[in-house]
Amino acid sequence: MSHALQDQRPVGTRTSAAPTSLTRGGLPRWAPLAVAAVSVALGCGIGAAAGLDSKMQWGLIAGALFVLITYTASAVVENRRQAKDRVATSVIWVSFVLAVVPLLSLIWVTVSRGLKVLDAYFLSHSMAGVAGFEPGGGVYHALLGTIEQVLLATVIAAPIGLLTAVYLVEYGRGPLAKAVTFFVDVMTGIPSIVAGLFILTTWTLMLKQGPSGFAGSLALSILMMPVVVRSTEEMLKLVPNELREASYALGVPKWKTILKVVLPTAIGGIATGVMLAVARITGETAPIMLLVFGSQLINGNPFEGAQSSLPLYIWEQYKVGSADSFDRAWAAALVLIAFVMILNLVARGIARWKAPKTGR
Repeated sequence: MSHALQDQRPVGTRTSAAPTSLTRGGLPRWAPLAVAAVSVALGCGIGAAAGLDSKMQWGLIAGALFVLITYTASAVVENRRQAKDRVATSVIWVSFVLAVVPLLSLIWVTVSRGLKVLDAYFLSHSMAGVAGFEPGGGVYHALLGTIEQVLLATVIAAPIGLLTAVYLVEYGRGPLAKAVTFFVDVMTGIPSIVAGLFILTTWTLMLKQGPSGFAGSLALSILMMPVVVRSTEEMLKLVPNELREASYALGVPKWKTILKVVLPTAIGGIATGVMLAVARITGETAPIMLLVFGSQLINGNPFEGAQSSLPLYIWEQYKVGSADSFDRAWAAALVLIAFVMILNLVARGIARWKAPKTGR
């Protein structure tokens, strides 16, 4: 009876929860922004007073002060547990800024300096008849060489890498699968110059073939293959086994299950992995220098004669050392970045188009 009387409360009254240490006397929402502003001001002041010329050092000082001030303020106003939580969040934000700032700086410098000479003339003319230290000339021959070499390397490496990943995930058992996995791991870390030397020894010296864009594509395909294998392998492992089992239960053979169920389900990740591999080989210079040699003229035949490429063109122009050659190098770098971005957009479009449609 006493318990029943104790549980009875007036109708319409509300009980308030006891205040916790995480909600009582907490920092305001604008506190992180205020701490960031104070940290930046102190970092710049300390860096200037210490005579540090690098703005990166100023930023590192500001980041350390941001974490320290955040912990101190939270520990005083709130509690140590909340202070540790805020420190973890602060470290994540500082790491994010440290990763983004160099990227934004690179993009800004490339765009601002590359736009000086980037126009229709630059994209439609070669360096034929133009001295390196003179104004004029263009990047058409290098852009054409890059497109052809990367396309040939993708045609060679993508099917081989895809089939290898399918074997490792769907069929690979025993010592052969272990050997393939081992060699893929080894090839992942192979330097580009080693791939170029291998093709130089086999294709150029042993088979007596001259420099060509195709020779460069062979070396680029060696660099591209392990990236395609690893990314495709991980995407295939993410496909639920229930889909495979449902297909097998309907009497569908394994090869058709892989072709009609597994690959369409993972096509988005596979396309992304291929584009990552393409992005890696697009900027390679060492194999092109060994096998393609470079040319100032337009050569549309990748199977015969020397060609140029965007990375090689950038290196050649920067090596000249004049103001005009520097401008051409930055403009070519901007074209190279745009080329990779366009490839990624095309890959995303193909992935969305080929992805299986799910009804609501």
